[in-house]
Amino acid sequence: MDERLVFLTICGMGAVTYLPRLLPMLLLSDRKLSPWIARWLSFVPATVLAALLAPGLLCRDGTLFLELDNLFLLAAVPTFFVAWRFKSFFGTVAVGMGLVALARYFF
Repeated sequence: MDERLVFLTICGMGAVTYLPRLLPMLLLSDRKLSPWIARWLSFVPATVLAALLAPGLLCRDGTLFLELDNLFLLAAVPTFFVAWRFKSFFGTVAVGMGLVALARYFF
């Protein structure tokens, strides 16, 4: 591959990654959002996280997998409780990883 093509590809990937974050900040930084838009936007991180987690927890080989030997789903139930109760990102990740490690060790 040509070095120029590699450089342009890296620059393009950087622009595609950076611009969607920069443009809203530049366009909305001096504006006051209405309360309902701000409230609606507050749900976006949780929604994105749920969309990322759901396929890994509920599917195996492209099909729905809701059985008792679904290790990740079983570990997720107490992990969700920890997340809801303590609202600690680090604690939630630690509990989830610990439960999966223990389940893999013992089962």
